[in-house]
Amino acid sequence: MSEIIDEKVVAGAKSPAAVKEDPIVVLTERVQSLYLFRDHYFVNNSIDRAVEKSGDVEKEMKNALSKFDDYKGYEIDGARAKYYYLKGRCLNVVDRFMPQAEELLSKAVKLEPKLVEAWNELGECYWKNDDIQQAKNCFIGALPHGRNKISLRNLSMVLRQEPTSSYEQRINNVQLGLEYAKEAVSLDTSDGTSWAILGNAHLSSFFAINQNPKTLRQCMSAYSQAEKDIIARSNPDLFYNKAIALKYEEEYKLALEAFNQSMLLDPIWETPRIKQQQLLKYLKDVQDLTTTKGRLKAKKLHQLVQGLDTKHLGPYKGGSYTLGDKSVKLDLVSMKDLTPGVNVEKVVYGKVVCWIQDPDCVPFTFCLMDADKSCYSVTVYNLARGRGVTVADTVVIPEPFLTHHNFSFLENNFDFKSIRVETPIILVVNGKKLGRDQQASAKLSTFKKTD
Repeated sequence: MSEIIDEKVVAGAKSPAAVKEDPIVVLTERVQSLYLFRDHYFVNNSIDRAVEKSGDVEKEMKNALSKFDDYKGYEIDGARAKYYYLKGRCLNVVDRFMPQAEELLSKAVKLEPKLVEAWNELGECYWKNDDIQQAKNCFIGALPHGRNKISLRNLSMVLRQEPTSSYEQRINNVQLGLEYAKEAVSLDTSDGTSWAILGNAHLSSFFAINQNPKTLRQCMSAYSQAEKDIIARSNPDLFYNKAIALKYEEEYKLALEAFNQSMLLDPIWETPRIKQQQLLKYLKDVQDLTTTKGRLKAKKLHQLVQGLDTKHLGPYKGGSYTLGDKSVKLDLVSMKDLTPGVNVEKVVYGKVVCWIQDPDCVPFTFCLMDADKSCYSVTVYNLARGRGVTVADTVVIPEPFLTHHNFSFLENNFDFKSIRVETPIILVVNGKKLGRDQQASAKLSTFKKTD
């Protein structure tokens, strides 16, 4: 790797070669070629070579740096800032922090404060060094000199990662990050990376601000747009974050496949593998515990069923409940009579036979057995930390949303039914409706490598 070029060396005497060609044009083309090699790696190589990508990019970077050595001692009159920027960008092509890149890019922005591209590269350089505040300052510093998609989408990401002193500030950062991501997409609707970051922004908004199903659909729509772009769909982060979203949609097979794609694109990145293994274990636990009814003995199961009483329906006992200014009719049915989707004007109840641990703590999952001894898993979202139900509690669920999970993945076969509950405040536990103190927003972190 060549040494950082000192300003005095760059401004040396003219050479005949410098007259024949514009060094900045040549170096710009070489750096563009380097990034094309990295971003289109899987256009020209099989995904089986993913483990070699990092090393191949590093070799290509060193080859590109040799081009800068060709101009050592040549005068690049009036273009030193661009020269430093291009060499800094060349070094910045790898995932790890490069101190030389930071030094060169710092020189570039000092020489030419309006060089937006240099501000963006410097911001990414600080980011790789985990200096979130400096990275944020760089992206903000670039915008007065030109609204651009890279500064905007990077701001969207750093705002979600920035440490905050209050929950209100965290919410504000998520909202602002979403607006920046939307603007980035509006500037170039064909850029898949911007779409991927918009998807992440929607996902964060869904959990931090308003858990509206529409927001989650917007998230998945953005990821779908991102996958149309070869650069975005070559990024393992896209499929990792998509898998996280799919898990919360309870599209488990698609989530497992997305984790798999992330692993294929970056075989040495352990996080997708760990998350996939955790999800598989969770699903196996759900399958086992619904099938065995919490592994409880027959005598205990009989006692639980005997303890079921319609008085535990609480406010739903009368066959209706009030929603706003209208009365909603409810018919008590067995869980086996539920159909996939929302069961309008139906209510079910049963006894908790076990609860199931999820490493992410969201959702809270338990198994519910009714009078017919049908046993389904129940996933509850937005449950406050430390809250939940325990074995032998009677739980009532109005208008339950049922999903029949029946799929295979690798050597695993899954076949179980589950009821999804978006908010705990609709539940009745042991005859009493849960209060709003039981509800809390879930905390979600999308993963960023490059983002």
